[in-house]
Amino acid sequence: MTIEVDVAILGGGPGGYTAAIRAAQLGKRVAIVEMDKLGGTCLHRGCIPSKSLLRSAEVYASLLEAHTYGITIAENAVTLDFERVQSRKEQTVEQLYKGVQYLMKKNGIQIIQGKGRIVGPSIFSPRSGSLAVELPDGEMESVISQNLIIATGSRPRSLPGLTPDGVHILTSDEVLLLDKLPESILIVGGGVIGVEWASMLQDFGVQVTLVEAGSRLLPGEDTEISAEMTRILRRRGVRVLTGVGLKIDELRMEDGEVQVAADTQDGVVHLSAEKLLLSVGRQANVEGLGLENTDIRTANGFIQVNEHGQTGERHIYAIGDVIGGVQLAHAAAHEGIAAAEHLSGIMDSHAQTAPHLIPRCIYSRPEVASVGLTEDGARAQGHDVKTGKVPFQAIGKAIVLGDTEGFVKVIADRRTNDILGVHMIGPHATDLISEASLAAVLDATPWEVGQMIHPHPTLSEALGEAMLAVDGRAIAF
Repeated sequence: MTIEVDVAILGGGPGGYTAAIRAAQLGKRVAIVEMDKLGGTCLHRGCIPSKSLLRSAEVYASLLEAHTYGITIAENAVTLDFERVQSRKEQTVEQLYKGVQYLMKKNGIQIIQGKGRIVGPSIFSPRSGSLAVELPDGEMESVISQNLIIATGSRPRSLPGLTPDGVHILTSDEVLLLDKLPESILIVGGGVIGVEWASMLQDFGVQVTLVEAGSRLLPGEDTEISAEMTRILRRRGVRVLTGVGLKIDELRMEDGEVQVAADTQDGVVHLSAEKLLLSVGRQANVEGLGLENTDIRTANGFIQVNEHGQTGERHIYAIGDVIGGVQLAHAAAHEGIAAAEHLSGIMDSHAQTAPHLIPRCIYSRPEVASVGLTEDGARAQGHDVKTGKVPFQAIGKAIVLGDTEGFVKVIADRRTNDILGVHMIGPHATDLISEASLAAVLDATPWEVGQMIHPHPTLSEALGEAMLAVDGRAIAF
């Protein structure tokens, strides 16, 4: 059976289904080929389920501190039912999954469940880019299109000699499926995923050790953010070790625990835990796609594209994690919209927004959010930097919430007064960053954002005050 459409999309994650919706809005006949479920990693094994668990952990931690708000909870009245925590997670995912399915029907997008592979030129299509799709029943189907968008995403990366077994050694995929919490866990990798899981599991009462090979946690963030996160996690009881080299060849299972030695700045230490979670980044899903049948090129395991998302074959686009760059769901969705518009003839669309304009969010406790350059990054690019920094403890709403840890930091160019970066760690930082992102897109100055009237009492005042602090004009601090 042969299906002919204007646009075929290989992968139904946030990048793929967003591209499909935009292409359909522009009058294209669209088909998505997805081997699993619509929504991809983000909906089923990443963003949504992990944030559901993080929310449960946050509520649990808040209830344990209820006495600080004048609320007394009887002894042993607060209990954690992890089975119900997992059930709520599944309900959240299912609700959003139904929403994505509805959007596909609403926009007339055809869904083909199966494993797609790109084929070369044939009598049916004079150029590569058609898809041979293996259906769940083993039958084959052909999808011929004018344009193809590759949106196959990524998967957790492992380390040589440290192979996940789904029982004792886990990735972010398997840890979401735990039916009960471990007594202890060793998290290898202090990036975004490692920090989120360390924060969550510590709130759930798990003994957490977090190790990072680099010199600091969150190496992609501003150094002051990294230092504050490290301080807070340690104060909460997480054992944080940086500059760690694991002796993987000495890893063993003993007495139901994973045990491994590690080189640290203080010498060799022996680490053990009931579970080990690998959080050392992600790798693109490029294997088995049939790229060898095309002129598509890869570099460092990622598909190479131009500024419009086009590969070496201009009618074939690639978006999202599979092209590397900023591996975030909202970045993939933006790239999907841009690719759909470009192939539809909207020539001022760009698939690859400058990375520094894409907001980055970490949903730990406290939250972290940033957009733009770090202070070190700005100096490395030759900027004469000036900064403003305001702690949440100076903000009335943060005091009312009882959540005053963290700060907002603004980095600007002394000569041009342009905003170069905004970095937040504190309550609801992931919700507050959008104003800073808009300021960056509009090339605003700290003075302009500071002149905006921020309602009182709100957490947004922290950003306004930090903007004013750049020039020594903060009122509240």
